[in-house]
Amino acid sequence: MLFAAIDIIKGADLLIYPLGICSVVLVFILCERAYALRRSAILPDDLVDALVEGRPVSGGQRSVLARIVAFAEKHPGDLEAVRAFARLELSRMERGVPYLDVIYAGAPLIGLTGTVWSLIRVFSSVTGEGGLPDPAKFTSGVSLALSATVLGLLIAVPALVGGGILQRRIETYAAQLDVLLERIVRRKP
Repeated sequence: MLFAAIDIIKGADLLIYPLGICSVVLVFILCERAYALRRSAILPDDLVDALVEGRPVSGGQRSVLARIVAFAEKHPGDLEAVRAFARLELSRMERGVPYLDVIYAGAPLIGLTGTVWSLIRVFSSVTGEGGLPDPAKFTSGVSLALSATVLGLLIAVPALVGGGILQRRIETYAAQLDVLLERIVRRKP
């Protein structure tokens, strides 16, 4: 198994470096955004309950909702300013997520480029004199050439799934914040 993984990495040749960068960035964004978009950092339950019930707000002071409430208290009656600040907070929540789309689109293309590059090398090893390559070397070379595409797809699939999950989570928070915004603006400090 280890030798097969090493062969796949060797088969990707020079393009293993951009594929490696894509995979590191992918893992970083997924982990960082999953942590940053946890419910307690966005809409802590105690703060949401206080807003819904009309009680004085307390708790969750470092959350997105707490920052919006604090901004609304500094700008009482200015609904447009509070909405603009909430949109800014939503934009902050989306930080890094669009890069997952770039990785999702780019990694398979990099892998495909590596495959084509390797296939050119394999086919160029066929000499004009004999006309036929050594079958074992030829099939091994084609197999290794396809490894770059496999790596690109293995990077693209988590980027697609993770990006979709994170985007849906952000959209859910946006809908919840939109409902809470009315409570925040009508609230008496």
